[in-house]
Amino acid sequence: MKTLFSNAVYSRVFSISLLMVAIVFAADGVCVGQIIADHTHTDITIIPKAAILQAKAKLHIAYGHTSHGSQITSGMSGLVGFANGGGLGMSYPTDIFKWSNSGLGGALDLHDYAMGGDCGYYPQWVNNTKKYLGNPNPATGRGSRHPDVNVVMWSWCGQVDDKYAAGTLKSEYLIPMAKLEAQYPGIVFVYMTGHVDHWDDANNKAANKLIRDYCKANNKVLYDFADIESYNPDGVYYKFPNDNCDYYASANGAKLGNWAVEWQNSHRKNIDWYNCGSAHSKPLNANLKAYAAWWLWARLGGWNGQP
Repeated sequence: MKTLFSNAVYSRVFSISLLMVAIVFAADGVCVGQIIADHTHTDITIIPKAAILQAKAKLHIAYGHTSHGSQITSGMSGLVGFANGGGLGMSYPTDIFKWSNSGLGGALDLHDYAMGGDCGYYPQWVNNTKKYLGNPNPATGRGSRHPDVNVVMWSWCGQVDDKYAAGTLKSEYLIPMAKLEAQYPGIVFVYMTGHVDHWDDANNKAANKLIRDYCKANNKVLYDFADIESYNPDGVYYKFPNDNCDYYASANGAKLGNWAVEWQNSHRKNIDWYNCGSAHSKPLNANLKAYAAWWLWARLGGWNGQP
């Protein structure tokens, strides 16, 4: 099996992990294999109602993050009212995008802040994952403390470029994640790129590329945080953006504008976009993060991605 690591032991871990996940989830009904949520998957209107309902019926998600990662859940919270009001021409049933830590009342079961910290702090993020999940159950491949959890997602704050520069991105993120997959084969672990960082542009781009390449080579599930905040909703690419959506002429060039503010100002609030919390950034960024998250949930729930 192709990997980015030369160590034969880790290659065997990756191969065994992928095989076991495929076997467990064939019966569980949760989709596995390569799934990459990026800026090309931010059209919330193409997701069929049945796919959303199916995801809510199947998924039990544990999400660990700090401030930047809250853009996803803040956007998901604001999406509920936006969709109820017919934003983007949506005509889904009322509260279809509702989510909660319990999943009661037909909501998506997403335990926000399930694990403390974010995946920039090693080995804390690994230890917190194991503490939350409990001992692996050989029969289900899940944890003894939260046996229903079948999806775990961690976000970064601002450490991904530092780990790349220090040469520890593999040893403190990719390899530990693969080990968790092997220990809990009944759980889908969602990988994530870090947010864009104009002030450390080269290391940031290289770090996120390493994560993308690894996920593509090893058929992983990836939420591409950095890619989503590099494009506006019309697909315009910004080569040198920052996490607040400012964009620049070059890595050391002048600031040219803010793509989110510009798009918001030229479109209709509550019709084309909605106001919501968006830590360190602008509401439109969190809108797009929420759309991509729901695309990912629908795909994990078994939807094939076709409108």
